[in-house]
Amino acid sequence: MAGAAEPDAALAAAGDHAAFERLYREHVARIHSLARRMEGEETADDLTQEVFIRAWEKLPTFRGDAAFGSWLHRLAVNWILSRRETRRRRESKRVGPEGILEVAPARGARPGLEVDLERAMERLPERARRVFVLYDVEGYPHEEIAGLMGISIGTSKSQLHRARSLLRERLGGRAATETEARP
Repeated sequence: MAGAAEPDAALAAAGDHAAFERLYREHVARIHSLARRMEGEETADDLTQEVFIRAWEKLPTFRGDAAFGSWLHRLAVNWILSRRETRRRRESKRVGPEGILEVAPARGARPGLEVDLERAMERLPERARRVFVLYDVEGYPHEEIAGLMGISIGTSKSQLHRARSLLRERLGGRAATETEARP
């Protein structure tokens, strides 16, 4: 199907709304899944919409060097990471009434739902969750993750270890260890 997307990408880049709609329908589920895994259910819809708005704006830059789906996926990862970083910076600058920095409220714990991998992933610390999703779910190597997130390769590896350990703990040792064979 990736080969079928390229003509639609060229048409959409020229302003063809029907071609863009076909691209949207073909790729929306994957982008939504990525957004949900990286940032959680509560923002996945908004992030998915933002990614496709960004894709529409950036389509003229699509050169066809890679499959459209790969280009869109990379755009989505970059957009989600940059939005998170922007939000983190903005929140770190907010000052409360007594001059104490306010922090974003923590997600509420939902006991009894930790057996669900998706929910357990949502409860991971942000950086560990992002590395876990990019490495174990999306298949990015540590070198690319480090570049995308602005961290060292060693930090990427340690955050992956942290995520896996927390998931194993929260899922009672039932977390799949199959992906841990990757270096």
